[in-house]
Amino acid sequence: MYILVFTAALLPAVSTATTLIPKTVFDSTANLEQYFTYNYPWGGNTHNGAARMDKAHVAISSPGTLTITAQPVKGQPPATHGGKQLAINYLAGAIGAKQHFTVPKGGGFVFSGSFQATTTKGTWPAFWLTAVNGWPPEIDMAEWKGSGKISFNTFNTSSVLSWKDVQYNDPAQFHDIKCELRDKNGKDTQVKFWMDGKEIATHVGKDYTGKPFYLVINLQMEGSSGKPGPTTNTTYSVRNLEVTTL
Repeated sequence: MYILVFTAALLPAVSTATTLIPKTVFDSTANLEQYFTYNYPWGGNTHNGAARMDKAHVAISSPGTLTITAQPVKGQPPATHGGKQLAINYLAGAIGAKQHFTVPKGGGFVFSGSFQATTTKGTWPAFWLTAVNGWPPEIDMAEWKGSGKISFNTFNTSSVLSWKDVQYNDPAQFHDIKCELRDKNGKDTQVKFWMDGKEIATHVGKDYTGKPFYLVINLQMEGSSGKPGPTTNTTYSVRNLEVTTL
């Protein structure tokens, strides 16, 4: 009689994903603050638009849902960006992940969530990754710039980039967004975008592998989305946010 014995060493290795930010992240303010800081993760409260970010405009509007509100204001001191002064016409909100995300050789990440985003002129909600050390890289996993469309962008330089603009119907509804970053060759990173379960585009980030990213969710105003923006409050909501490794 022969007995076949299989040992673990003979079985193929099984790769399992690790959850870095769980879907419970917006169940409470305590959960939010475990994984995110307020304002931009590099330490600023303004960037390249007409909104100044603060904690008061970021809230768990209901368990599981993060809502950022942009409020029109007057009398704010201007901001400086790129050597230019920018008028501040709104108070709004941004959050940045405490963790940095670096695509390793042979690995990657999946970023996903459901978003309720406005496409009104002068509103500029975004879900994006940007360089910790210098710029680029930058990946706009979802960006709405007041045009009625959603944009998916990957920057290799300020003038060399890949982008895909898609009509964004029913902005009052939540839409599912997913972005997968996968090392391509030990140097470059493949970037895939999905909306509502449909693959939208595939880009390649040159020399992205091994470079750390910030993760940012923010509601900027005016700037690249045009002006004047709304004269009443604007909201941007996110739920089911999750970040996992491949």
